[in-house]
Amino acid sequence: MSDSGMQLLPLPVDASYVELHCLDGGSFIAAASKVHAGASDDTFRMYNWAFCIEDIQTGRHVMWDLGLSGVEHVPLPLRKRSHNRKLYALGTEVYAITDGSSGPEKTNIHAHWDHCRPIDTEFPAACAFFGPGTAEHCSPGHLASEDAKDTVQWDGRYFDSLRQTQNWKEFSGPWVRFGAFEKAMDFFGNGSFWIIQAPGHMPGNLCAVAHVRDNQWVVLGSDCCHSRRIFDGLEQFAVWENPNGCSASLQADLPAAKDTISRIRLMETELGCHVAFAHDTEWMKKGLNQTLMAMLDSDMKRAAKERLPFEAVV
Repeated sequence: MSDSGMQLLPLPVDASYVELHCLDGGSFIAAASKVHAGASDDTFRMYNWAFCIEDIQTGRHVMWDLGLSGVEHVPLPLRKRSHNRKLYALGTEVYAITDGSSGPEKTNIHAHWDHCRPIDTEFPAACAFFGPGTAEHCSPGHLASEDAKDTVQWDGRYFDSLRQTQNWKEFSGPWVRFGAFEKAMDFFGNGSFWIIQAPGHMPGNLCAVAHVRDNQWVVLGSDCCHSRRIFDGLEQFAVWENPNGCSASLQADLPAAKDTISRIRLMETELGCHVAFAHDTEWMKKGLNQTLMAMLDSDMKRAAKERLPFEAVV
């Protein structure tokens, strides 16, 4: 039992391990006021990281988060609403990692536009996976009606049953307790990579935990929060009012998001995990965490040193 009252399970000691690679998933221009409470409307470059996981025991590949691949993959109604965003395409490292093959057999994404895009051309053998509850929340998506404000941001190529073009499923478990989390799934069946239900950001939100060399564990925090400063308690989630008078946040369920972050924090402080979020750059720029830095190839390490401090395109 931790000091917070959450029950912690020790992490497996006999698990297999994965090779974990952090890839350039593109970037876009965002407003600081949408990330941190009380921040100005100054803009900054928000980077997207994608992660390629190779299970050493089976040789199977998974992409965790897809990143951007250019504005053409963003549903048109959302592009109209987000005309001030300049998007930068996904890097090419994924092809090097998969040795020129058709790509990973499994791809996990969550449904927001900066992580969800068509996969059938780049990864024809892949099946995309979402967390439980995603389809109910996101259907039918933008293809049904460009004026459907509640579904316009969701991609109908996944969620429109009549116009669907993408191969996808929702994770169905079995779900067991793991570390600080109540619902986790042993993806490869050998303890090397765990899918975690992580409520808060949106229905069906997930994070993951990977076992890497030297018996180290890495939490892939995805969009559970959008900056390390929030994770460390130095900033709070931004909440703002939309033109229609409704409040909004990058976290759809703030209490659930805070609970999820507290669980990830326990994974770090009590169980010794390393944490990498989908948009965080701090660990890259500092370059001190050797377990996380081992995820970068030489080009990404150089970019972290020479380009990230100046918010340049990676």
